[in-house]
Amino acid sequence: MSSGKISEPVRLIASNKKVGRDYEILEKYECGVELRGTEVKSIRAGKVNVADSFARVEKGQLFLYGCDIQPWETAGSWFQHESRRPRRLLAHKKEILRMELRQVQRGFSLPLLRLYWKNGKVKAELGCGRGKTHRDRRYDLKAREEMLEARREVARFNKRFS
Repeated sequence: MSSGKISEPVRLIASNKKVGRDYEILEKYECGVELRGTEVKSIRAGKVNVADSFARVEKGQLFLYGCDIQPWETAGSWFQHESRRPRRLLAHKKEILRMELRQVQRGFSLPLLRLYWKNGKVKAELGCGRGKTHRDRRYDLKAREEMLEARREVARFNKRFS
C-alpha cells in the first residue's frame, strides 16, 4: 500500500489559442496563482478570459497581467475583486530567476498558455517564447498546408488500393 496522495486528473479552465500562432515557445513553466475567494468562484463558473495574458518579473516576484476574471454576481460590493488586476504567480525562486534572465533578453516574453485545476488548486502554464515574425507565420501556414495535402494523397492512395 502506498501512502502517497492520489492526484486527480488535470481539468482545463481556459487556454490561449493565439499563443501558438504568435509565439515560438521554447520552455514551459507551471505556477500557482494567488487568488481571492470571489475569483475562485468566478473561475468555477467559467467566467475567465486569458486571450492577452502574460507574465512579468518585477522585484523578484512573478505577476500575471491581462487575465480577465469577471466579478462574481452574488457577492456583496465590498467583497468584489477587480476583473483585470495583476495577480501574483507562485513559482520556485530558481524558475523566477531563469524567467527574469529570459525576459531581459531581446524578444522574449512570458505568455500564459492555459489555466487549469490540479489537485484542487488553480495552476497557470507559462511559455517562455520569442514572438514570430510575419515570415515565420507564413512558413508555418505553408508547412501545415503541405502536411494536409500529403495526408489527402495517402488517403486517396489507400482508398484506391484497398
